[in-house]
Amino acid sequence: MKRLWILFSQTVTVLLAMYFVVATLKPDWLGKGFTRTPAVALLEAPGAPPGVAPVGSFRLAAQRASAAVVSINTSKAAKNRPHSNDPWFNFFFGEQGNEPQIGLGSGVIVSASGYILTNNHVVDGADEIEVSLNDSRHTRAKVIGTDPDSDLAVLKIELDRLPVIVLGNSDTLQVGDQVLAIGNPFGVGQTVTGGIVSALGRNQLGINTFENFIQTDAAINPGNSGGALVDTAGHLLGINTAIYSRSGGSMGIGFAIPVATAKLVLDGIVKDGQVTRGWIGVEPNDLSPELAETFGVKAQAGVIITGVMQSAPAAQAGIRPGDVIVEVAGKPTNNVSELLGAVAALKPGTAASFSLLRREEKIELKVTPGTRPKARRVVQ
Repeated sequence: MKRLWILFSQTVTVLLAMYFVVATLKPDWLGKGFTRTPAVALLEAPGAPPGVAPVGSFRLAAQRASAAVVSINTSKAAKNRPHSNDPWFNFFFGEQGNEPQIGLGSGVIVSASGYILTNNHVVDGADEIEVSLNDSRHTRAKVIGTDPDSDLAVLKIELDRLPVIVLGNSDTLQVGDQVLAIGNPFGVGQTVTGGIVSALGRNQLGINTFENFIQTDAAINPGNSGGALVDTAGHLLGINTAIYSRSGGSMGIGFAIPVATAKLVLDGIVKDGQVTRGWIGVEPNDLSPELAETFGVKAQAGVIITGVMQSAPAAQAGIRPGDVIVEVAGKPTNNVSELLGAVAALKPGTAASFSLLRREEKIELKVTPGTRPKARRVVQ
């Protein structure tokens, strides 16, 4: 009996040893009923199913938008310097160089017809423009039109099966909304960065004539200009344009042109070959206590008019120096930039309502704006 017990114990011990060896080295031999230890299960937990992003991931938004964001390479012919071949000139002033200038930026495909939105400063003065798509295709692009006042430009490429970004609604943006910036910073290749909307309606920055920037802390660097600012669904909210930087790189303050503005520029250039803006012919100034006292007005907010052009739409409608414009077509105007943008958005030839204060009297006027004259270039 004792021998049988010893034999049974030895058999059980050998079987248990074999079980643990197989469970460790070949667990699949034990069938589907085998359950791994929790530690192993955590280390090897499967990812999200295909097409479903993990919680908190912006993978799908980046995938939807990235295909329509392109890299733009430009070149400008070198300036012909009359003394570049003079050895004495080069000795005293150094070799000036006759190499072409190379530029780098980004753009966004907004139409299956091949229209691309980018910044005017990306393509300004370029002799050749090459566009590189995210699917590795390359092609030359031509400039359809530019709008230096908003720093936007429209290009066109001739390729089939173009990916197109979906236009979002920048008017519904709120501070704190999550956004992604997509572009080609420093030429390293397409890059996606994330952040939030830090502020809205940024103006008086001295970047463009018409400023209404979305401010974001999503990293924007040289080469990102003209790229896309998108929401968490991958819809276009703005065109990345500028950064505030002391080092040349991102410091957490970037600016994008709202897609609402970009769409107006796109439509104007594609349909009419130019952007048409409203104009009333006044000299506006931000309201200050000194100006208010000078003109004897009691207004606390608005834009004071210090000059009116003779026979301009404002003069014909009855606007006078000293008037304070507080609303244009129902939109408050608290500073010169807001007034400039509100008037520019008006359709020339169509009357719009203006609310203003004249001393202590509130006045409602109908003003029929004209077409804003093109800016004159100063020849130096």
